[in-house]
Amino acid sequence: MKVLIVGGGGREHALTWKINQSPYINELFVAPGNAGISKIAKTVDIDAEDIRCLASFAERNSIDLTIVGPEIPLANGIVDSFSKRGLNVFGPSQKAAKIESSKVFSKEFMYKFHIPTASFLVFSDAEEAIHFLEEKDFPIVIKTDGLAGGKGSVVAHNIDEARDAVVHMMIERTWGDAGKRVIIEEFLEGVEASVLAITDGENLIPFQPSQDYKRALDGNEGSNTGGMGAIAPHPKIDEQLLNEIVNNILKPTVDGLRYMGTPFKGILYAGIMLTKNGPKVLEFNCRFGDPETQVIFPIMKSDLLELILYALEGRILEADIEWNNKKAVCVVIASGGYPKRYRKGYTIEGLNNLDKAIKDKALIFHAGTARRGNAIITNGGRVLNVVGLGNTYKLATENSYATVNRIDFEKVFYRSDIASEYV
Repeated sequence: MKVLIVGGGGREHALTWKINQSPYINELFVAPGNAGISKIAKTVDIDAEDIRCLASFAERNSIDLTIVGPEIPLANGIVDSFSKRGLNVFGPSQKAAKIESSKVFSKEFMYKFHIPTASFLVFSDAEEAIHFLEEKDFPIVIKTDGLAGGKGSVVAHNIDEARDAVVHMMIERTWGDAGKRVIIEEFLEGVEASVLAITDGENLIPFQPSQDYKRALDGNEGSNTGGMGAIAPHPKIDEQLLNEIVNNILKPTVDGLRYMGTPFKGILYAGIMLTKNGPKVLEFNCRFGDPETQVIFPIMKSDLLELILYALEGRILEADIEWNNKKAVCVVIASGGYPKRYRKGYTIEGLNNLDKAIKDKALIFHAGTARRGNAIITNGGRVLNVVGLGNTYKLATENSYATVNRIDFEKVFYRSDIASEYV
């Protein structure tokens, strides 16, 4: 098969690495890719959001299947466009992708189909939102309706923080039209979890649950980010709890979307809080998680491409999914200033021959990287994903940080406490 993967981050490097292991693969292309991806696949200089050029490339090169990584192309209708041109593509339609692209749609959907989530109200006027917040107890959560790269959610601990969040979102439009409406919702306490499942629009198979570390700084302090690390499997989710999440959250979501005439084929990702009153949904995503993908695939024994083909054919329950007994811990190496302003173009030191030195102990998935001559340079906020592997969380964490310590560039930063509560 000739396969095209859309995207160029750490998630797409992990996806490329996993898909490349399939015996079905003849040629593998990634658009636009990054410096790490270019070592294992053919990179194509097309932006992930340029749907027309991507479809034309797929036609010209007789691509058998396109797999979409990021959320923005899905929200913009890449699956609909490809399908109209008779191109095979894996991901949800634009309407089904609203489960992520509009948090208002998502929350109202959960309310309609009795899917457990935090109580909420929607505001389209900044003054009304601030007036409401002035009468509420804290902490409280404020979210943009639209996509904000994982950064459009603020936990406000007092009225000043809440007011600032509304101003940034609705008046200053820090995230553009994503802040035209905001959701103000109940703060949920507990342990976060990410549960991804592959679905054919009717049935689903869950992947191993994982835990994402969203905050920029140690101790879960600082700004929200796209993710500063992850671990899998999730230490707090056993088979019984996973079945509860599937039966009370994932399956009703798939059923509800199909009932509404927008069947969801692809990867359904539920961000969940494990509360004392049971699992509740924080948000839904319509694609592989980042950095969750980076810790899920290294412990998956099954052929991912085969799973995707079963899903596209509406036969996902005929697929087998197997896992090894390893633990995986990902530490994200980022550029100084992320998730706010940061500079690009710093030379990354320590990568030469590192793969041989860390064999069977760790993997490195590139995110924001590019090539400049013979050097690999920083080209984004999240630069590298270092995934440690081991039979215990302790060993996996040690292998990850031992590898992180071999890598350096100007203004490098990362969290030093990923998985610390499980070591």
